[in-house]
Amino acid sequence: MTGRLPACVIDVGTGYTKLGFANNKEPQFIIPSAIAIKETAKVGDQSSRRLCKGVEDLDFFIGDEAFDATGYAVKYPVRHGLVEDWDLMERFLEQCIFKYLRAEPEDHYFLLTEPPLNTPENREYTAEIMFESFNVPGLYIAVQAVLALAASWVGRSIEERTLTGIVIDSGDGVTHVIPVAEGYVIGSCIKHIPIAGRNITYFIQSLLREREIGIPPEQSLETAKAIKERHCYICPDIAKEFAKYDADPAKWMKKYEGMNSVTKQPFSVDVGYERFLGPEIFFHPEFSNPDFTIPLSQIVDDVIQNCPIDVRRPMYNNIVLSGGSTMFKDFGRRLQRDIKKTVDARLKLSETLGGGRLKPKPIDVQVVSHHMQRYAVWFGGSMLASTPEFYTVCHTKAAYEEYGPSICRHNPVFGTMT
Repeated sequence: MTGRLPACVIDVGTGYTKLGFANNKEPQFIIPSAIAIKETAKVGDQSSRRLCKGVEDLDFFIGDEAFDATGYAVKYPVRHGLVEDWDLMERFLEQCIFKYLRAEPEDHYFLLTEPPLNTPENREYTAEIMFESFNVPGLYIAVQAVLALAASWVGRSIEERTLTGIVIDSGDGVTHVIPVAEGYVIGSCIKHIPIAGRNITYFIQSLLREREIGIPPEQSLETAKAIKERHCYICPDIAKEFAKYDADPAKWMKKYEGMNSVTKQPFSVDVGYERFLGPEIFFHPEFSNPDFTIPLSQIVDDVIQNCPIDVRRPMYNNIVLSGGSTMFKDFGRRLQRDIKKTVDARLKLSETLGGGRLKPKPIDVQVVSHHMQRYAVWFGGSMLASTPEFYTVCHTKAAYEEYGPSICRHNPVFGTMT
């Protein structure tokens, strides 16, 4: 184990990619999962449009630089957590490793993450890129939900560490509710919700647009995003919250100061009801999306009720939050309260149906918030990749050369450091 360089942990998300080395607390880089490439305007499929004469193959930018590059087409290789364009993905990883991490891929083991329900073929493509193009000595593809569960061990004693629970992973593009039993994802019960960080930003943007004047139109999105990140929180009761603001606006209203990027004039925005209405769409999705009206707490309850009966209690007891959109103040508390309400009502009903002869044992509902929530997946990966056990479960270059990419179809669950 000694003398070995730390593993590289790369978590490619729909909105942002986190990069860093194992054993660190936070990722070294957080960059948008975007890539800017030169593309000819010729009609035809993508491969023919991107045919290059030579060195242009290396002529691309990733992350924040992609948005500043003029004359380039900005693409997103990942949609809804799944890789759509492998050609771009390879280029994206290339700059992640060489330009950002400045690592020699032949010297580091790699831990990459995958969304739940990723197909085995996708794992094979990933293995091909990593072993053939970058010649890495070892690769492990971990499921994001399992890493998020491992990250929630931060504030817990050794006895309480478990790989059974429900992970609510809400990032920029999509929110998943994923049940995990003993480190294995119960794929048939996963639900995904079309409400995530981006939708909250759009919702706040539309609220501001209806009411505020003076926000430069080209900056309205970033203004909404900044307001969401700085001032939003979850309230226990909307009606009371409205009343509170109306009774004492001076106390609750906030001011957002911005600068017009063109005229360089300062502008200010009053931030009122947006503070609690923005993130409220998790619990009342019909505010922003008329086609989808099931609140998050009900979805979590449905997912647990679909799971095998013997894991339901431990799942109610270990609901883990992960991702940037779960960072709102009191998010965990509100979710816990709503789920508890549903569960208690169900127990009461079964008691009445039993004519009061059976007294069901109460169910503990616990939503786990912790200080590594925002980068939970990356941090879980960093934690697990720093254990000696990680190197025993990795797929090695030798095995790849002997058996081919199919070895990566199955990645044994590790993290039984409990």
